[in-house]
Amino acid sequence: MAKKTIIIVVVILVLIILVAGGYIFWDQYKKFKEKNPFGDLADFAKNIGNVATRGVLPSLETNPFADKPNLNPVDKTNPYANIKTNPF
Repeated sequence: MAKKTIIIVVVILVLIILVAGGYIFWDQYKKFKEKNPFGDLADFAKNIGNVATRGVLPSLETNPFADKPNLNPVDKTNPYANIKTNPF
């Protein structure tokens, strides 16, 4: 009977240790997720370029040729530009 009691006590102690360890791990993981500004690693990988180049590079959305004048002489001298075509 003493052997059976020792086995039951050991099993209960192992379960208590596993539950306590799981709770500590879960609590630390939750604190890590709150401290991490990027959330998941996938979000981190998507945002690493924006974070690394913030304030260093100019914006890539600017197009220096957006307001350039049309200097093509063919567009100005083409006599057939505004002619309506016959639909038949």
